[in-house]
Amino acid sequence: MSRFSLSPKPFGIAPLRHALDDGRAGAFAAFEGRVRNHNEGRAVDGLHYEAYAALAEAEGERVLAEAFERFDILDARCVHRTGDLAIGELAVWVGVTAAHRDAAFAACRYVIDEVKARVPIWKRERYAEGGEDWQHP
Repeated sequence: MSRFSLSPKPFGIAPLRHALDDGRAGAFAAFEGRVRNHNEGRAVDGLHYEAYAALAEAEGERVLAEAFERFDILDARCVHRTGDLAIGELAVWVGVTAAHRDAAFAACRYVIDEVKARVPIWKRERYAEGGEDWQHP
């Protein structure tokens, strides 16, 4: 089963959350990354994410596998958008279940930090004053 995926279209959070339901879980932690209207002092109108899909999916799966090794968690998922996104749209979602909150919080933080650092996904921002620039998400 895939725990990491890319999505070219907006996705719902409820089905992702439901997939993590487990009677053993006493804790659920999630992170939602959304498109903001500014970056480094510049007004942002929107952005575009591109990914090397095969490599991104493989590396994303490795990140989640590492989370299972490092933390006492029951399950975890991560979905990252690709394509054009508007201000306020959901860009990335991470959800983690565990018996206890410390593991859920720590694993959730680990997953988003590692995905942003290692998974080959690139962000091109569109600026209000015109122009675009590539950023590492």
